[in-house]
Amino acid sequence: MGCLHSKTAHLHSLDEPSDLLDSKKPDPAHGDDLDQECQVPAFKEYDLTELRRATNEFSTDYIVSESGERAPNVVYRGKLENNRLVAVKRFSKQSWPDAQQFMAEAAGVGKVRHKRLVNLIGCCAEGDERLLVAEYMPNDTLSKHLFHWDKQPLPWEMRVRVAHHVAQALDHCSMENRKIYHDLNAYRILFDEDGDPRLSSFGLMKNSRDGKSYSTNLAYTPPEFLRTGRIIPESVIYSYGTVLLDLLSGKHIPPSHALDLIKGKNALLLMDSSLEGQYANDDATNLVDLASKCLQIEARERPDIKFLLSAVAPLQKQKEVASYVLMGISKNTPVLPTMLSPLGKACARMDLTAVHDILLKTGYKDEEGAENELSFQEWTQQVQDILNTKKFGDIAFRDKDFRNAIEYYSKLVVMMSVPSATVFARRAFSYLMNDQAELALRDAMQAQVCIPDWPTAFYLQALALSKLGMETDAQDMLHDGHAFEAKRSNSWRG
Repeated sequence: MGCLHSKTAHLHSLDEPSDLLDSKKPDPAHGDDLDQECQVPAFKEYDLTELRRATNEFSTDYIVSESGERAPNVVYRGKLENNRLVAVKRFSKQSWPDAQQFMAEAAGVGKVRHKRLVNLIGCCAEGDERLLVAEYMPNDTLSKHLFHWDKQPLPWEMRVRVAHHVAQALDHCSMENRKIYHDLNAYRILFDEDGDPRLSSFGLMKNSRDGKSYSTNLAYTPPEFLRTGRIIPESVIYSYGTVLLDLLSGKHIPPSHALDLIKGKNALLLMDSSLEGQYANDDATNLVDLASKCLQIEARERPDIKFLLSAVAPLQKQKEVASYVLMGISKNTPVLPTMLSPLGKACARMDLTAVHDILLKTGYKDEEGAENELSFQEWTQQVQDILNTKKFGDIAFRDKDFRNAIEYYSKLVVMMSVPSATVFARRAFSYLMNDQAELALRDAMQAQVCIPDWPTAFYLQALALSKLGMETDAQDMLHDGHAFEAKRSNSWRG
């Protein structure tokens, strides 16, 4: 199957002189907490090869969608060449037969930018593949924190914040003339690195051009969709009401059952028992009442989004407390050593060209004085074979013929009685250039065994770990490499 012809011709309206798109100026109605501008990468079209590489060929190990095994479309964690983590939504085959139609729809959603959205930053349409690329949210979904929590249930104040942030996101989408949001539920709300809740931009597109807009249990589907198969802006309000029920109860309660409880003046029976003592009864009653208004059978009887905002905003009592504090999660902000060497910096930014140049220039000098097969006590045919094998491996490495470099260095490893750290390092880099990160990590670790305090070995491990998506471990290796460099530098000064 061929690629989409003239890939970006229809996206010219999205081109900007800067590589960043700024959000619209903040809406005063949203309050002071939106003063800071939202900056995300400009929407672009990605090559399928790049997204395959980013997701390790769409490996099942990279699936992050909690319902991925059931959903027709699957979301993967990915890592681009510039080290940016992304979420990649892969549509089922033939969901969007018309590539141009898919691209136009994605480009329209890509124009919508907001601090309360998981912003869409790109798409891909090649052959039968239809993919969306969005910001990556590292702290799971609302569903995980409400229904499958490990350490602590989501506190009341955080649940109110979720309700408010989602209302803000929907309000902004409405103002951008994106009044339809498909299948709003607890899986569509994710938490960013600060623990702040955000609404997935994936819901601004249908699962297919002519497919269903709802994939959840029919008990939670807006009545008008069941009658006509179509959704309207008021359908989004109904779905918002089901999210409020999730937040109040901490479990899935069918709207019909919840409305029966509310009508019977037993509204507080809806409340999650783990929240006892965290809220004022009036606040809980107000949120229950709002859910009831959203879940009216007749669409015209439901409130609009502005009403949702005005109803939820006053319920927030701890706006000054950071979300990650309320949630009891750590805010993992990677802090790199400030004085990394050129090799350390190149590995940190995954600049493979620079890494290759530095390894070439360094050569084998870090092994000077070490006992290895490259220092000869007698001249034998075996020594000549080793020299020739090393020579051919080094030439291949220099010429970026990494497949042959791997072949020659592998022979050299077998031939040498004392292993060479540099050979392992060069073979590790060659494996990286052939998308074999696990083998690269193994060789970088072998290089460390040869020279335990060699910074290069640690930096190459960091590079391999980064390729494998193991960011925390990669940062640790960068710190260790820097520590050994600093130790060497101090010893030389002494």
